[in-house]
Amino acid sequence: MQINGSVALITGGGNGIGAAIAQYLSAKGAKIVIVDRSEEQAQASAQAIVSSGGQAIAIAADVTKEDDTAAFIGKALEAYGQLNIVVTCAGIIRDGLTISPDKETKKVTRKLGLDKWQQVIDVNLTGTFLTMRDAAEAMANGGWPGLLVGISSVNKVGQVGQINYASTKAAVALMPKILVGEFMLKGIRNIRAVSIAPGYAATSLLQGMNQDALAAILKDVHLGRLVEPSEIASLIAHCAENEAINGTTLEITGGLCYPHAIAK
Repeated sequence: MQINGSVALITGGGNGIGAAIAQYLSAKGAKIVIVDRSEEQAQASAQAIVSSGGQAIAIAADVTKEDDTAAFIGKALEAYGQLNIVVTCAGIIRDGLTISPDKETKKVTRKLGLDKWQQVIDVNLTGTFLTMRDAAEAMANGGWPGLLVGISSVNKVGQVGQINYASTKAAVALMPKILVGEFMLKGIRNIRAVSIAPGYAATSLLQGMNQDALAAILKDVHLGRLVEPSEIASLIAHCAENEAINGTTLEITGGLCYPHAIAK
């Protein structure tokens, strides 16, 4: 697929990795649709692209709502007439242990709340599903070359304190295989699907954390540093341009390892 002249929609594109992906694809000639729950952040991200000479529109939407998903897909088509690349960056974290017993009595005193479970499922999994489903519908009906990109995580293999988050990322990692199988079954040959599973990325959240805690994280990264959002964006661009990458999940971690052990 040629990125130049394509149309790329990024959910969660108002900041962080999503904004970096939008800027990278714009620099390669794509027209950009920024979708974010925050209208202010969506507008700022789009304006940064326009100020750099690119084309971008901003749409405030909640990816967990079916009506919102249909609306932002529709607005993308109204603005640019087609849809080629969709990246589902919208995601949240609500960490916590499933149960937490008291140190002395050994009786459970806290449980992971259903609200923390459901919020993560709604945004990370349902939001990804709705976006991919409706984007695939538009691509199939339009007949344009299409690429669906889910954002998984290296923690899809499981992470203590992230039973909600890791479960959603494991599911997103499976989606490309299922989607491509369904496309094959129905003779849909113009749409590909991949997921990207980043490790620890250089977002404001990680860069602004306690530096001793950050150093503890980086000691298990073979590369010795955080993954840059632009490196994740570059991988997505490569997936768009190399059509043989399909129905799979690619990790980009800098060589994140289990402590003193094999790569995670």
